[in-house]
Amino acid sequence: MARQKGVIKYVGTLGDIRHFKIKGQEGFFAGMVGGPSGDQVLTAPEFERTRENMNEFGACAKAGKSVRTGLSQIMKQMSDSQVTGRLTSIMKKINLEDQTEARGYRKIEISTQRNYLKGFEFNKNISLNGIFNAPYSLTHTPDRASCEFVIPDFNPANLVSAPSGTTHFRLITSLSVVSDFEYNATTNSYDPMDADLNEVNDIQFSGFLDLYAPIPATTISATLPGAVVPTANTTVLQCIGIEFYQQVGANYYLFSSGSCLKVEDAF
Repeated sequence: MARQKGVIKYVGTLGDIRHFKIKGQEGFFAGMVGGPSGDQVLTAPEFERTRENMNEFGACAKAGKSVRTGLSQIMKQMSDSQVTGRLTSIMKKINLEDQTEARGYRKIEISTQRNYLKGFEFNKNISLNGIFNAPYSLTHTPDRASCEFVIPDFNPANLVSAPSGTTHFRLITSLSVVSDFEYNATTNSYDPMDADLNEVNDIQFSGFLDLYAPIPATTISATLPGAVVPTANTTVLQCIGIEFYQQVGANYYLFSSGSCLKVEDAF
């Protein structure tokens, strides 16, 4: 694949050369037009391995989307432009751990590979622990349906790295459920093994905390709605995050950048 370095910038096809942009990367790229037809990829014996990879890749994308959907209320201001691909990549690693099913039909058994998701930063350019340095602890109930984010009293002026102009911030904790996925021969697709619980969530916020005043001990609790109890085929993600505001009169305006979110635990 070639990278275009000249001053002429365009996309599309010119002769046998196709010019295009790649999301998340600077510059313009060029490549030869051609390759097998879609029908060949879907039917020809020599593309069997390709079909297997496509089947599992689509499943990994679906599992990653379930993580994002469970946090959709706060994802927009908390994630980078490549979070979809990064989550799909993690799901693919989990998918490769399955040794029970044939290639092309391997499960995405998150419940046995939870460590892959622990510590995941939704914005790879902003680390929560680089922004929020106050001590804290996390707890969850044995049934995995409730959690607490506990922060002792602290001085944010020394322990919070906020964008210029910030007057207040809010701390966040969430519980969200993601199911294991397996191939369903009836639907010819990958489906969540516990569809009723998949993407169930609760997201809770602290009050607006003054960046320039001592913060008393704070506990933020989250509980999955509907008295649901996670099953063996599900994983509960406990995330924590921070978002920044500027107060103008009685109103608080959310900053478009600087917020961050992290999977602190998966259980």
